[in-house]
Amino acid sequence: MINNKKFNIFIDFDGTVTTTDVGEAMFLRFGDKRKSQEIINEWIDNKIGSVETWQRLCSTVKNLNREKFDQFLTEIEIDEYFPRFAEHCSKNGYKMTILSDGLDYYISRILKRYGFSDIPFFSNKLTFGPENELIPSFPWRDSECTQCANCKRNHIITGSGDDEITIYIGDGYSDTCAAQYCDYIFAKDSLLKFCEKNRISYFPFNNFRDIVNHLVRLGDKKRIKKRHQAQLKRKAVYMRG
Repeated sequence: MINNKKFNIFIDFDGTVTTTDVGEAMFLRFGDKRKSQEIINEWIDNKIGSVETWQRLCSTVKNLNREKFDQFLTEIEIDEYFPRFAEHCSKNGYKMTILSDGLDYYISRILKRYGFSDIPFFSNKLTFGPENELIPSFPWRDSECTQCANCKRNHIITGSGDDEITIYIGDGYSDTCAAQYCDYIFAKDSLLKFCEKNRISYFPFNNFRDIVNHLVRLGDKKRIKKRHQAQLKRKAVYMRG
């Protein structure tokens, strides 16, 4: 049965849609493994922001073999229940948007391979130099934000309406800011720990089957209450704007 709830769902990509953190894995494979791990650890410890992280990680890759890189991307798998989730959202008219602090090159190819090119996404961009060096760029960077390269919060604020229930699905450090502006949060791993530490209500999940099952129950409710703290945070951004 199709319901008329206006769910607007924002989804992280690396480690959420995919079973692997693609951005991390590509540099451990094609860059300097030791340096890459050091850079990633600095980012996790909040010593550097995402822009500097991507720039430094990309600099560890020299004369990339594009054929091997594309082959590596064919090895990346998505959550086995994501197709069921996407079908459920489409059937019920739920909006879906992927928000990633990763790179468009691998996101677009992975989505296309699995038949999900129609799902809109916002991410950082990746181009290749004359010697196949990696050149990242950040079209969605917010000058006020020192941590994010692609400010997910801004996409949520501008991409949702007052009559919609916003939902966030994520697993990592880059999701901690964005999730705070949504009414319902599905969290695992680092995002789950952040929500627990900061007493933010969330629903734990292992895979997208768990999310579908909960969306069914949520969709059957006669009345859905928005998360008060998320409303206050959204209002504060509107007022500043």
